[in-house]
Amino acid sequence: MEFSAQQIAAFLNGKIEGDPDVKVSNFSKIEEGKPGTLTFLANLKYAHYLYDTKASIVLINNDFVLEQPVSTTLIRVENAYAALALLLNMVEQTKAKKSGVDSTAFIAPTATIGEQAYIGHFAYIGEGVKIGKGCRIYPNVYIGDRVTIGDNCILYPHTTIYEQCVVGNNCILHAGCVIGADGFGFAPEGESYKKIPQLGNVIIEDDVEIGANTTIDRAVMDSTIIRKGVKLDNLIQIAHNVEVGEHTVMAAQVGIAGSSKVGRHCMFGGQVGLAGHIHIGDNVTLGAQAGVISDVQEGSTLLGAPAFNAKGFMRSSAIFNRLPEMYRLIGQMQREIEQLKKEQTK
Repeated sequence: MEFSAQQIAAFLNGKIEGDPDVKVSNFSKIEEGKPGTLTFLANLKYAHYLYDTKASIVLINNDFVLEQPVSTTLIRVENAYAALALLLNMVEQTKAKKSGVDSTAFIAPTATIGEQAYIGHFAYIGEGVKIGKGCRIYPNVYIGDRVTIGDNCILYPHTTIYEQCVVGNNCILHAGCVIGADGFGFAPEGESYKKIPQLGNVIIEDDVEIGANTTIDRAVMDSTIIRKGVKLDNLIQIAHNVEVGEHTVMAAQVGIAGSSKVGRHCMFGGQVGLAGHIHIGDNVTLGAQAGVISDVQEGSTLLGAPAFNAKGFMRSSAIFNRLPEMYRLIGQMQREIEQLKKEQTK
């Protein structure tokens, strides 16, 4: 499908600078822009590409100031990145959606499936399962007994949801993620360990997206809870009885130990690690590979392992690079002090 700059600007409530009739049928990166494509500029370190890009339309922020003329058509918007997301979602909605139940899928007699659902090859849906309308269950998905899934959810291939777990509306679970496996609970017993049964479940609220091969363990008792709007990247481990607050986002390989509580609107970089039984306040930012072993106050920004205040971490990092030189100077000063002491005792 083709769209003109005028149509796109009307959809985004943007302002055109250039040819309103130019048309695009695809997207491109600004540094690799081609005629007939649309791109965007949100990060200023890519600004120099704007003046050479071959893309036909570029989305830019309202406050961006041109340093020289451009050959492309610009559409100014409040937030170019958010505007691009709107366009990508619009295109996604135009794609044909699969429907129907494949003959190779197993659906237990007591399961209920909502209208306009798609159930792919070799999917397994257990006893008492409830699946809402408009869901897409891709091949080889496993849904255990008495699981509840809301409306308009997407479960990609090899997703596994253990028994009694709950998934809200408009959730996306990517390939290979596991919801509701046993938490890591073992009690020392002599020279061995005795398994502690994990009798709770996992509750995932509305509008949550979970990345490929991410695992969320069921609670020992009660529930492990992922609140509304949370976005989890690939290869994340959420342990038993953890609670993640609304609209928190986590990058790949984050690991959260049991019974920790994470607040709302937090941002975790890749490979962040949280110890068990700690509380992270709202609006906390943890930089990549931060290791957190104690409670974190609301609004904090931490780096390092063990994690501490970001400004302090940056100052410490600058000093760390000078440690060999400082060590040599301290040794020299110690030798000079010893020499002075010897001279004073003569």
